[in-house]
Amino acid sequence: MPAVTFHPRRVTVSVPRGTSLLRAAKLAGVHIETPCGGHGTCRKCKLTVSASGEEVLACLTSALTDLELETVATETRDNLKILSDGQSIQIELDPRVKKIVTPKETVISSGGRLLRVAERPTPALRCLGVAVDIGTTTLVASLVDLETGGELAVASNLNPQALRGQDVLTRIKLGGTPEGLEQLHGDLIRELNALFQKNARRSGTAVTDIYEVVFSGNTTMLYLAVRESPVTLGKFPYPLTLRGDTSVSAAGVGLQIAERGEIYLPPVISAYVGADIVSGLLATRLAQQPGVTLFIDIGTNGEMALAVDGRLAATSTAAGPAFEGMNISCGMRAAKGAIELVELDDRGVTINTIADAPPAGLCGSGLLDAIGELAAHGLIDRHGRLAKDPAAVPPQWREHFISVEGKPAFRLAGDVYLSQKDIRHVQLAKSAVRVGVELMLNTRGVTAEQVDRVLIAGSFGYHLRAKSLLNLGLLPRAFAGKIEFVGNTAKTGGTGFLLNQPARQEMTALSAQVEIVELANHPDFEKTFVRMMSFPQHEAVLV
Repeated sequence: MPAVTFHPRRVTVSVPRGTSLLRAAKLAGVHIETPCGGHGTCRKCKLTVSASGEEVLACLTSALTDLELETVATETRDNLKILSDGQSIQIELDPRVKKIVTPKETVISSGGRLLRVAERPTPALRCLGVAVDIGTTTLVASLVDLETGGELAVASNLNPQALRGQDVLTRIKLGGTPEGLEQLHGDLIRELNALFQKNARRSGTAVTDIYEVVFSGNTTMLYLAVRESPVTLGKFPYPLTLRGDTSVSAAGVGLQIAERGEIYLPPVISAYVGADIVSGLLATRLAQQPGVTLFIDIGTNGEMALAVDGRLAATSTAAGPAFEGMNISCGMRAAKGAIELVELDDRGVTINTIADAPPAGLCGSGLLDAIGELAAHGLIDRHGRLAKDPAAVPPQWREHFISVEGKPAFRLAGDVYLSQKDIRHVQLAKSAVRVGVELMLNTRGVTAEQVDRVLIAGSFGYHLRAKSLLNLGLLPRAFAGKIEFVGNTAKTGGTGFLLNQPARQEMTALSAQVEIVELANHPDFEKTFVRMMSFPQHEAVLV
């Protein structure tokens, strides 16, 4: 049996001859990112053979003899740039979990159900809750004092499920097996327990003071969080076995909080419009906005809701992992060294990197910036093709046109570049979002010019720039001057559910009234998708 050693941790595991290196890494407890689910398409599971320096893909390479391998450090800890703030509303403090102090005892209850009884008056007994944003890529946990409504601490990290599969469909497939469901559920709960402990240390409290947790996430994330098989979410007509607006035992799913602590699952709208969007509806009070408001969570799923004088419609688009920097030649998460901003002007190419570190790769915001700038300056045509003749390119950008493996590419800085294939991945992702916008407006008889405001939500969306979204054609030019970035409304809306029990009934009733727009069933879907692949041309660069 070959012995496989993974550096720099120096972990060695013996495996049967022919075992994939990805399987060997899992057996050794070494996490390797596989956004494509181990199918060899994302090329993010690279390992270096120590003896030869050869790079191999862990998912496509077998252990035939003893090997020593160098792993690439994944961006999983404090160097990740994750947004934890978002637009919130003034809300009356009326939580489900309450503490009552009498002359004889102190009682903590949830809707009349006793959670804890102290046989003496104990005013100092803490009564805490946690609002959790379970994103496809990231996790954010906010520790909240249920007596004052104040946030005591917040912690965030990469969702460890992303190491097993970047997109929702990959996780539905994996979670459809008993073994896969246990893996994905266990990964998530272990990380949440670690975040809860971190918040407790930072605030000088104990996790046993936490009596309620609100899980805000897309429908698949909620299924995996409570160990519910998501298999029905991958099969038409996508019936729901978990509709939310319910509480489950925290201990039953492995959360380490108060012994009788509970988890509240907000209502979900459909298989692909989940509790994160419902939390966003609460945080932005979308149904109460006058006129026409479009709410978009730009990310892997591209969920969106449209409010026309209080009447709501919602849909979801499969944008894929490109916006997260995955499936991109030099793509990486928003971590130290990632290019997060790109400008093209008369001086050439200007970049900003996270933490002002040397450029190590390209994260999602930098990716959209870069391609938006290329489109705005005519360095790619409407079909996304890079200029074939560098000699015809203005001199300040000429040296950035390079060839990689015999194919045209655009160098941003150092060894970081954009390939023609990268541009195509973004075309597909941006078209997926834009077709959702177009058909949502179409089904409600609204033009882009009639939209009064556009709210961009989510951690990824917050780091984008309006001009990039418009130059790319991801959003219509008519949205110029109407775009507002509202941040992590999944977390702030989740906090609203935590602090105000009536909001739960209100949003459950509202969710039932939302019209679901099935994009794939729209007669113009394919035609619109193809049309929206094009980049805008010959339009002024937005500032």
